[in-house]
Amino acid sequence: MTVLDAVLLGLLQALGEFLPISSSAHLVLLPYLRGQEYQGLAFDVMLHAATLLAVLLYFWKDWWVLIKQGFTAPRSRQGRLLWYLAAATIPAAIAGVFLDDWADTALRHPVLIAVNLIVFALILWTADRKTSHAAQGDLFDVSFKTVFLIGCAQALALMPGVSRSGITITAALFLGLSRSISARISFLLSAPVIAGAVVLKASQLTPADLNGALAAGFLSAFIAAVLVIGGLMRYLKTHTFDVFVYYRWVLGAVILAVYYWK
Repeated sequence: MTVLDAVLLGLLQALGEFLPISSSAHLVLLPYLRGQEYQGLAFDVMLHAATLLAVLLYFWKDWWVLIKQGFTAPRSRQGRLLWYLAAATIPAAIAGVFLDDWADTALRHPVLIAVNLIVFALILWTADRKTSHAAQGDLFDVSFKTVFLIGCAQALALMPGVSRSGITITAALFLGLSRSISARISFLLSAPVIAGAVVLKASQLTPADLNGALAAGFLSAFIAAVLVIGGLMRYLKTHTFDVFVYYRWVLGAVILAVYYWK
């Protein structure tokens, strides 16, 4: 892998992890479309570690309040949310433990990825239309039931093309949350899930993986992730998710065309 390849994959990881366009789909499809070998799950681990660091640093104030209140005042609004998020991580964790190997093999077919991109984009589009005028509300007033259901939806992101951020935002919108609150919950929920994936896959890293290309990929993913998170939060104050829906539809159609053309 060249440094350029690593940087490009790092950028794709950052864009796909936090934008509702599916990072796993892009990390699988880029090598496929370029006629290259898939870079492997070990490299994915380092990219996920970079995006984990980004989401922790960007929302450090939220995490500080959540963790402090969660342990000192667990019945407060902020304290409850920490434990809501922890409980909401369980469905995805269980799915990851039992279905991850299957998802890493059987579900990485280009046609299946394309179908997931198109179908789940349609669902996001429907959810966004349903709640386009939702009140902003307060993150700390979200109920346990709402957070847990969003966490259950997150388990579907094991399938490349679904998008972890996409499916959690979709579920949040269907449950009546605003765009900005939906995205914020999605980002907060991403931290324990990404951390779990890093821990689960870290054993696959070898000393040979630790090279300049890996460092370049990590750095590009981290910087891009910080910019993407901030940019999306500002964007959603005045815009819908339409641009991401259209992108997914076009990408899915292109993948199907390339696959069947070959």
